Amino acid sequence: MRNLFEISGKVVVVTGAYGVLASAISRYLAAQGCKMALLGRDPQKGEALASEIRSSGGESIFLKADVLDAQALEDSLKLILEKYGRVDVLLNAAGGNIGAANVQPEQSVLDLDIEAMRKVCDLNIFGTVQPTKVFLKAMIEQKSGVIVNFCSMSSFRPLTRVAGYGIAKAGIASWTEWLAGELATKYGDGLRVNGIAPGFLIGDQNRSLLINSDGSLTARSEKILGHTPFGRFLEADELLGCIHYLISDASKGVTGTVSVVDGGFNSFSI
Repeated sequence: MRNLFEISGKVVVVTGAYGVLASAISRYLAAQGCKMALLGRDPQKGEALASEIRSSGGESIFLKADVLDAQALEDSLKLILEKYGRVDVLLNAAGGNIGAANVQPEQSVLDLDIEAMRKVCDLNIFGTVQPTKVFLKAMIEQKSGVIVNFCSMSSFRPLTRVAGYGIAKAGIASWTEWLAGELATKYGDGLRVNGIAPGFLIGDQNRSLLINSDGSLTARSEKILGHTPFGRFLEADELLGCIHYLISDASKGVTGTVSVVDGGFNSFSI
């Protein structure tokens, strides 16, 4: 019987590739035999990751591209097609938050910085939509392809403080559902779109919010873990199996969903 989880040989494009989650995923997929096209704005970080993957026996290239720069994305698509001939998977992992788009405990909604919120929405929403528009061209031509968008716990419920980020991630979840129906009805069942919603992990962007300078948990961390049945933060490698499933034929009938990997946070009440 055919192995439905076989992904060797797939050409995978990853935006924001050298982030904590995306880099762990990129290393894993390369080890499974995928051909990795890593995109990002920082050549030093990107080339370091691509080189690390190649030194471990994997196939990987880095392409400098900002997810909001349509021409840079078009140039990347051209180079990927020249090298690999196709695009099988797009992982829209680029994103992030800006402190000024948050509401701090001593602030109110009246203190919100609209320009900062706009930047967060641009990065997360349009930084997902723009790469999708570009790399879909190859998938439509092939009549096959898988897109995985990166959502968040903020996609389902508003979290205190992160006003701009919450709007953006909720938008990505909605975009995922809409796009799944749009592609399937117009181009057939070979094109699938899903999302993944990681729970709380500690990374460079949120470390100061979750960990005090002495290494102890902040009050916000205590609240998060108190609402997480696992009682701990997740590790990046706990997302790997879900990503593998979503880009493989094991999920061939799955589109328009957001898979939650959160240690039970989103389903837990009291």
